[in-house]
Amino acid sequence: MSEDPAKYLLHSPEEPVPRITPVVQWLIAINLAVFFIQLAILKPSDVQAALGFQTKDLGHQWWTIGTYMFVHASFWHLALNIYTLWLFGPRVEWKWGGAEFLRFYLFCGLGGWFAHLALVPGDSLLIGASAAVFGVMLAYASLWPDEQLFLFGVVPTTVRWLVVFVGALNIIGGITMDGAQGGVAYFAHVGGLAAGWLYLRTSAAVNLDRLRQGVSPVPDEPEDVPPRAVPRALPRSRTRERDNIDDVVARSNAAVAKRTTSPRATRASQTELTALDQVLDKISAHGLESLTSDERSLLSEESKRRRTE
Repeated sequence: MSEDPAKYLLHSPEEPVPRITPVVQWLIAINLAVFFIQLAILKPSDVQAALGFQTKDLGHQWWTIGTYMFVHASFWHLALNIYTLWLFGPRVEWKWGGAEFLRFYLFCGLGGWFAHLALVPGDSLLIGASAAVFGVMLAYASLWPDEQLFLFGVVPTTVRWLVVFVGALNIIGGITMDGAQGGVAYFAHVGGLAAGWLYLRTSAAVNLDRLRQGVSPVPDEPEDVPPRAVPRALPRSRTRERDNIDDVVARSNAAVAKRTTSPRATRASQTELTALDQVLDKISAHGLESLTSDERSLLSEESKRRRTE
């Protein structure tokens, strides 16, 4: 065998994913470096005071809003977060790309900070990557909700139900423990999940594949019109086709009736689809960062419109 099977995590036959991806590797390395500084160079309390977040420092130590997620209280605190990030992060990064994954990770971390600030009374210290890591877990569950794993290494479950269990546990813990007693920032964890959910609902880049599948052709267009974005064809069983044929015909007729308008309206629809095709092709060739502000607005408006349909 020429290829080392340990080099990849094979989540599906079509999608070999590296065990570690660049952004996940850098995030783990930074967390380890900060923890090493706590143990070998400076006092843990000094590092936590300089990089951890406390409400009293909001006016002058502004950087702690972000740096808190790279500081940990103990080895097990660090180990659990690193393991969870390694378990769920690489596949999400491989799916989205490094830049999008990093934006999502930091956004979830900021969501954890905001929830802690808003819901936890007093001036308790907030440290740890848990809020950002919980957001990554949610992203994984949104992409592959039915993937199997074993809770505590024993109880079989799916990623979807793991996220539900973890979220409920932290909500209960936050309510009963006043948010951060015993060194656990329950509401920050919930804030990371909430921020992740918000990001997944609003990000045009994350919903790009869904947008591609949802773009439908305009009927009765001339042959010289440029190629259009079309919905991805999904395989169907013959039994399912027979069962659903009446419903498919009815929806098709309704769609044609709805879209049969004046020639001017038809040309306008064709123009919008052609512009959208050009934006999607540009993303495929050069990435999301290459879009102009007008192109981003077009993509965002189309994504919002199709989520409301």
